[in-house]
Amino acid sequence: MAGILNAINLSSRGMSVQRAKMNVVAENIANAETTETAEGGPYRRKHVVVSEQPKEVSFKDQLRSAGGRLLKTHNNHLRARGITTGRTVEVSSAEFEEVQDPKDSYKLVYDPGHPNADQDGYVKMPNVEVVTEMVDMIAASRGYEANAAAIATAKTMAKNALDI
Repeated sequence: MAGILNAINLSSRGMSVQRAKMNVVAENIANAETTETAEGGPYRRKHVVVSEQPKEVSFKDQLRSAGGRLLKTHNNHLRARGITTGRTVEVSSAEFEEVQDPKDSYKLVYDPGHPNADQDGYVKMPNVEVVTEMVDMIAASRGYEANAAAIATAKTMAKNALDI
């Protein structure tokens, strides 16, 4: 049962990351035309950065300690000799944070009637491309759906295991 709970925990963390990405994309789209912010200047695009929290054991070490050699696909090698089962691997948690785009880029648009236009009639517009944001939104929503499906599958597996 611990493996199923581990899978649900991992997928729920993935859902949190994808939800954060969707929130940032929505904020970027909402501010795609914002030419003046509280910090001054046009709105700067934000994105979510996900990083693994350091653990004592590296992924490579866990892979080595998983035991067993890979079996070949020859019929004489299909028996699961040397492979350990029932091994629980702890899920490492991931941290994510919202960061502004590091480059100080913006688009110059000629609009002399705009209140934020400079003396030459150009307005500094945010570096937000709505099409790119929509692609990011679709990717994040698909990731969210995949994690939700993984949780539903784990719940079904747990239910079926209890029915045995």
